[in-house]
Amino acid sequence: MTPSDPPADDPFRPAREADGVLGAEFQGKIIPMLLRYKDVRAAAGDFRTYSNDAPFRVPIPSEEDVRTVRQLPIECDPPDHREYRAIVDPFFRRAKEPEMAAEIEALMARLIGAAVRRGRFEVVREFAVPLQSYALACLLRVPEAEAVEWISWGTHVFRDGDGKSKGAALEDYIRRRLARAAENPGPDLFSALAQAEFRGRKLTEDEKVGFVNLTFAGGRDTIIQTVTSIVAFLAGHPPALADLAAHPDKAEAAAEEFFRFLSPLTHIGRVCPEARQVGAHTVEPGERISLCFASANRDAAVFAAPDELRLDRKPNPHIAFGIGPHNCLGAAHARLLTRTLLKQLPAAVSAIEVVSAQPHIEEKASYARRLGYDSLVVQWTAR
Repeated sequence: MTPSDPPADDPFRPAREADGVLGAEFQGKIIPMLLRYKDVRAAAGDFRTYSNDAPFRVPIPSEEDVRTVRQLPIECDPPDHREYRAIVDPFFRRAKEPEMAAEIEALMARLIGAAVRRGRFEVVREFAVPLQSYALACLLRVPEAEAVEWISWGTHVFRDGDGKSKGAALEDYIRRRLARAAENPGPDLFSALAQAEFRGRKLTEDEKVGFVNLTFAGGRDTIIQTVTSIVAFLAGHPPALADLAAHPDKAEAAAEEFFRFLSPLTHIGRVCPEARQVGAHTVEPGERISLCFASANRDAAVFAAPDELRLDRKPNPHIAFGIGPHNCLGAAHARLLTRTLLKQLPAAVSAIEVVSAQPHIEEKASYARRLGYDSLVVQWTAR
């Protein structure tokens, strides 16, 4: 396998095919990971048995060391979740509107054009991070100039390259930005939160910070990993690049297959309010299980040839964005960015050469999977 090949390895297959559960160690504890599509899907819809009402503990590993607020709306259950989500839905629904699609098309054309003119460049920091940051500014109706600071945060908002927490700096930025919006409101998310109410009262400061914290953290590394993986795949598969150039209508199906195949969010946690038996593991009250999207999306009971990346795969009932009441708030935004990339990049570029690549390995005590790139230097040839 070359660095530009898609990561066909599936570290969860043996356990998925055995009993469907992998006991994985995180932070010194064994957390049972649900691996089969039907089990992940069922658990995602059953918030009473597998709850999200667990501040800091929905992500695995948990995030008590990188933030001080509950992320909203994800870290609560219905009906609270539904009412919190309604506060920010108008912003995230914008990704389905023609006006924002046109803005993202213009942004993508500008960034691709600049990259083509440079010829050789590093995709992660010189293309994917700016794309994610500028596109988020568009979604939140924030002036694009503000995204320059977001770009400086790098690929992860909570940790630096050495793994040290920088969550306090993020929260300080969010609180300063919310205070500015309260004094000088505009059309942006910060201003909307400053005015928003929950059940007849104003949002608390921590609630407002919790919304923005999730917004900045939730779709950053996942978008960056998806974009870099797409560029690398098209570099290694010139016929796919040419086919997408000739048939831009295939971009939507191709985007869905990249989401399935890559599953950039490996898994997410749920807390069991009552004791449960999960495979061979007894989960005590208040302890967690994991919903493993990366495994579910490779389940041969659902997907034919699951380890093949088929850009025309249909149907494609993947659950890369979760499913049920807590499905990803930013799914429409991620889809808009990815299908726009898959339309415009093949139209603008006739060849992509990988000059150097450093794949990112998500390495845990119980599994390792390749996911995106820490560095990817390419040479683009204009069409």
